[in-house]
Amino acid sequence: MNSVSFLSWQQIAVTVLVYFATVTIYRLLFHPLAKFPGPKLAAATRWYECYYDVFLPGQYTWKIAQLHKKYGPIIRISPYELHVNDPDFFKDLYSWDGRWNKYDWAFDAFGAPLSTICCVDHDLHKERRAPLERYMSKANVDRNQDIIRRLTSKLCGRIDEFNEETRTVNLGSALSAFVRDVATEWLLGKSYNNLDRDDFNSQMTAVFQGGGHVWRVTKHFPWFGPLMKSIPSSIIEKIGDRGAIDFFSFLDDMLVVTKDTLSLFSTSTAISNVEDERSIIQAIVRSNLPPSEKNLARVFDDVSTVTGAAFETTAAAMRLVLFYVYRNPAILAKLRIELASVAPQDPNEPVFELASLEQLPYLTAVITEGLRLSPGVATRQARIAPDRELVYDKWHIPIGTPVGMTTLLMHMNEKLYPDPERFKPERWVDFEARKKADKTFAPFSRGTRNCLGMHLAWAEMYMVTSTLVHRFDFKFDSASPAQVVAYSDEFIIGTKDRSGLKAYVTKNGK
Repeated sequence: MNSVSFLSWQQIAVTVLVYFATVTIYRLLFHPLAKFPGPKLAAATRWYECYYDVFLPGQYTWKIAQLHKKYGPIIRISPYELHVNDPDFFKDLYSWDGRWNKYDWAFDAFGAPLSTICCVDHDLHKERRAPLERYMSKANVDRNQDIIRRLTSKLCGRIDEFNEETRTVNLGSALSAFVRDVATEWLLGKSYNNLDRDDFNSQMTAVFQGGGHVWRVTKHFPWFGPLMKSIPSSIIEKIGDRGAIDFFSFLDDMLVVTKDTLSLFSTSTAISNVEDERSIIQAIVRSNLPPSEKNLARVFDDVSTVTGAAFETTAAAMRLVLFYVYRNPAILAKLRIELASVAPQDPNEPVFELASLEQLPYLTAVITEGLRLSPGVATRQARIAPDRELVYDKWHIPIGTPVGMTTLLMHMNEKLYPDPERFKPERWVDFEARKKADKTFAPFSRGTRNCLGMHLAWAEMYMVTSTLVHRFDFKFDSASPAQVVAYSDEFIIGTKDRSGLKAYVTKNGK
């Protein structure tokens, strides 16, 4: 009996070994992507990527950059996926023409399969995106900019509390709180008053900054994300820290808000004027989407992903901008001179008008440079052409192959941006230089899947940067580039030091 059992396990082991050997040989020699350059280990198994994603957390983006230096502009980075690092190909891959699917392996890990952001199919995405795009349009941001103005003023009031004190303000947490309050009021019609918290709800900031870990692990271990979501709130309250408890409480409350709004507008079938809408939930339920697209599960997936996407992306860029502006007296002085020309005349109205800010070339250059160094996404954004092969140089890419490029790597291209690690707004002042870079500057991506919230993000950055620079002097306490420079792939930008920007505050001119 023991002999038979032993032989059975031996046979199983041999079978498993033969299976993996066969799969490896196929991937290396006979797979449609076998002809593309890249490390053999990456071509043979996803464990190569897993090592840099999970065990060296969030480092695969930087490893890909190294691989391009060794193997060239197009490489195979997994058994199934290609990556290109050539700015000339960007306009072809992120195009408005043709059908473009997302890579389900990367987006399934978010656990929101019904959302617009994670929607894989091109046609379904286009249908779901329409009401969101209308609500997030530049015109609607302009119409409702009072939300941003009011919360910018509130941010200044909170910072004023630290004026000329011996204690520092955590500017990084304050900016995150501001962005969360804007996003929730704008997208849900409700503010969660993060700016009112003594510490700006800094633990919630930490949760959103590190949330990419769950996404990275779930890509490689699909059971991990669902396991985390299945933990009962009673257990989280016992074992979780304040940030985790607040995060899950926030999710629960968003679900209630979504359910209540759906109930309130359930009888509305006509397409409404966007001016009457006060949340993306209203935009969805009052659109011409079919009823199957307006159920609670579907709408909540949109609510959770769009809201989450609006948080740390914008906050990270603002932190970087303010860090470099206040580190360079010449940039600070030049920016203040320009802002003085459009400063509010009423001392009780500290926030600038958006339309006037958008006309300021140097302020625009400062923000643009910040977005170059801190784009919305740190990871590659793979696209799939489901009905045609793609051509890059001499390479013919098979139909249905995920092909990605990474905006961050393109923004750090020395040929496009000399001395790329330097914060240099002047590179955007010259019209010809700006025009040349237009096709490869993509902090919000491009094409049919570009960022829905880019107009809101620009408005926030214009108002906050101008108002804080005009009103305050910040002297950073032990701050360094490690707190603002991209270091890890959390899907969004992850920094090496996440302690925030602590600063002493005085009024400008004192």
